[in-house]
Order: sequence, then structure tokens, then C-alpha cells
Amino acid sequence: MSADHAPSSGMRLTLNIWRQSGPADAGRMETYHLDGISPDMSFLEMLDVLNVRLEREGREPVAFDHDCREGICGSCGVMIDGNAHGPEAETATCQLHMRSFADGAALTIEPFRAKGFPVLKDLVLDRSAFDRIIAAGGFISANTGCAVDANSTPVAKSDAELSMDAAQCIGCGACVAACPNAAAMLFVGAKIAHLGLLPQGQPERSKRVLAMARQMEAEGFGSCSNYYECEAACPKAISVENIARLNRDYLRAGLTTRD
Repeated sequence: MSADHAPSSGMRLTLNIWRQSGPADAGRMETYHLDGISPDMSFLEMLDVLNVRLEREGREPVAFDHDCREGICGSCGVMIDGNAHGPEAETATCQLHMRSFADGAALTIEPFRAKGFPVLKDLVLDRSAFDRIIAAGGFISANTGCAVDANSTPVAKSDAELSMDAAQCIGCGACVAACPNAAAMLFVGAKIAHLGLLPQGQPERSKRVLAMARQMEAEGFGSCSNYYECEAACPKAISVENIARLNRDYLRAGLTTRD
């Protein structure tokens, strides 16, 4: 359903949205009232409806991140009533539908809050800290040459499954937003695990964990205190077991690796 043709007899909503013109602006909450919202709309489609109305009124639309709108890219995350991505478990903001909320609901919509995620405008964040953590070591640099037979390097089924589970991380930052310490340990642990559990990731395993952990600290993210809020907020249900793997690899690397 297009934003121009929202039904007149739909849900009524009160939206309290964080507005911030730029990184140097103090920001403030603004309140908007919407009606005619279909319960089958996604949360982002609802914001589209609001922005169409604001533009028609000659007002500044609400800036928010989005791309795939399929729960894959991780760019859509916002805080909805204090919950990263909203009230539904294992659901990114773009996958959230308005039927998850009651008619007449008042919703508070804010950007993720963390030192490592400065607000650029309204609900738009600078998540480049995650990019720098990945650049520090979240890759393998082995020369592969020609394609080899699929079974030439045996991988235990349990390791492959754990690696693929960790690789589901979409880098949205919900784990950071949900953590009282604004820790990025679940994100980094997932990136460490999905490479470290496979043979291809072994040559640089120690260097990788040291480099990524140091970059994470340099970006201003906090430390893990085992609240488990990160796992609860993650739209891909990444397990906190990956944080334990990160800690084990970090301790081992610190004892065996020379800088």
C-alpha cells in the first residue's frame, strides 16, 4: 500500500519522535498524530506516511536509515518505547508491523544511544565504528588460487553450524543500544566466531581477535557485564556464547602472541 493511499479508517497513533538537525544540535522530542494507518503496514511504511504528510505541509520529514527493508542490511534499527527494534523478538524494525501495537497507542521513537554511534540527524546514526572494527581484522587474507573441491578441507558439522549462526549478524547495533554499558561484545564476538570456527580463519586467529578488540575499545564501546540484554535485542538471535568465545580467544592470544 502506498503512502498516498492509506485508508481513512485505520489505526490512530501518537508518535513522540526524536528530532535533531545535526550532530551539534541538542535535539528534542516532537509529537505527531497519525490516523488511517493500516495494521498491515510495516513500521517503516508508517514513517513514510508521516513523512509524506510532513512534506505536503512544508515541514522537514523525519530522517531515518533503511535499505533492504527485508531484515538483512541492519540499517533500520531504532528504539521504540525503549526497545531496540521494537517489541517483537528476533524482528528488525523493517520487519515490524503496526499490528504489533494497539489502536490509539503512543509510541516513543528514538535513535540508538551509544558513544560509538553518534547521531547524524533525527534517527540516523553514524555506525562507521563497526566498519573500522571489521577493517581491523574481520577478514581472512589467505590466497585461495583456483577453486578447490568442496570437501578438500573437512569441517565438522557442529563447527559449521555454529559459524553460520554467528555469521547471521547484520551489524545493526541493537546489541550496543540494549546494553547498559553500550558494549559491542556480541557484534565483535559474532565476527570473531564465524571466522575462528572455520579452518580458513585459523592463520590470523590470534592477530584478528587482538586487533578487533583493541579497535572496539578505541571506538568508545563499553565492556560486557553479562546482562544478556544484547542477545534479547538481537534480531538474528545471536547467542552470548560468542562473547565467551571472544574472551577465550582474547586471553589465549594475549598469552601467545607478540605484537
